[in-house]
Amino acid sequence: MANIYRCAECGVDLNLSAAHLYPPDVYFEAGNKGSISFSWVDDSKLRFVKEDRIRPFFETRNYWGIHRKRTRLLCDSCGGLLGHLYDDGPPMMTGHGQLGFGPSQAIPRAPRYRFKIKALNTSSS
Repeated sequence: MANIYRCAECGVDLNLSAAHLYPPDVYFEAGNKGSISFSWVDDSKLRFVKEDRIRPFFETRNYWGIHRKRTRLLCDSCGGLLGHLYDDGPPMMTGHGQLGFGPSQAIPRAPRYRFKIKALNTSSS
């Protein structure tokens, strides 16, 4: 039996697959509390809105910044906020990044679609 993930506001099927779900114990810089993360989504079910703010923010106790760039994930049907798109997924390359540095923003990373659990209704098919 597969899970069906629906928008909590309008009930539309978001076509999210458990096959693309990151394991719940995987650590991400942008955190994972109260959310579930996918490596792939159906673009036709979502609206993507760039968010670019300059103000202090904290993702975790050890990760903070001034300039936040992320993308909001909105339900294409009702416009409700479902979560955010981050670029802190697994590295898209092996080896060391630019200038021999270890894992950092110099290494391209896979996208991570982070959905708020309270923004989704889950049912079994």
